[in-house]
Amino acid sequence: MLATIENVKNKIRDVQDFPKKGILFRDITTAIKDPETLRVIIDYLCDQFKDVKIDYIAGIESRGFIFGMPMAYKLNAGFVPVRKPNKLPAETISQEYQLEYGTDKIEIHKDAFGEGDNVLIVDDLLATGGTAEAACKLVKKTGANLVGIGFLIELEDLKGRDKLKDCGRVVSMLKY
Repeated sequence: MLATIENVKNKIRDVQDFPKKGILFRDITTAIKDPETLRVIIDYLCDQFKDVKIDYIAGIESRGFIFGMPMAYKLNAGFVPVRKPNKLPAETISQEYQLEYGTDKIEIHKDAFGEGDNVLIVDDLLATGGTAEAACKLVKKTGANLVGIGFLIELEDLKGRDKLKDCGRVVSMLKY
């Protein structure tokens, strides 16, 4: 699998100074436009949780949707979107989290999960861990069982994984 993971890493485009000067952006669009690379990503993430019964995939807006939907299909699970505020039509619960300057929040429908449902959270990138930690707290507020969280990319220097100690198994395919 190592060669395959390296092939996926080679498909990620580095964009210097985006979205602002001094940031090296890891652009996944070059990887996901290739059907074989997309298949390898989905298969890898699903394989990491094949030993666990998963009832729902919770995809974090917006790139968590890209990986969450095909994973839900492959794992025979439902898909629940984790959205930015005021995007969901029914009653929601929300979780606030810290940004570099200020706060933000994410939401799910109040009835997204039932007590004891097994939930896997998915997103494209683990950086500082704030959004992922908030998603973990949201799932737990519902009484569901959080089995873990999966990412395509982890930026290890930002130590986001440290915030996810209570989020079950944390998996990232590519580490930078």
